[in-house]
Amino acid sequence: MDINKYTYQVSWSEEDQEYVATVAEFPSLSWLAPDRQEAEAGLLELVAEVVEDMELSGEEIPAPLGGRSYSGRFNVRTSPSLHRRLVIAAKTEGVSLNTLINQKLASI
Repeated sequence: MDINKYTYQVSWSEEDQEYVATVAEFPSLSWLAPDRQEAEAGLLELVAEVVEDMELSGEEIPAPLGGRSYSGRFNVRTSPSLHRRLVIAAKTEGVSLNTLINQKLASI
């Protein structure tokens, strides 16, 4: 497994007064360091160790998110009142509910 293909993020933690590195495929793992590059390097080392341990114990190793294929479809459950408001908003804008939701999701 090429651990460099995982989805890493490094951000400043005001609470810890250090940079925190995280990896989406392993939400329980993180690494703190005063330097951004140190945080990322520490996490990469940790992920390599975890993946090696998982391989040795025969555990299933998460596939990198970027390498997965996506259908472009997903279902969302919501309240009837929000569903109604969204349908009304779509009608008001003269678009389908699907188009309205896509526009709203694209703006985040």
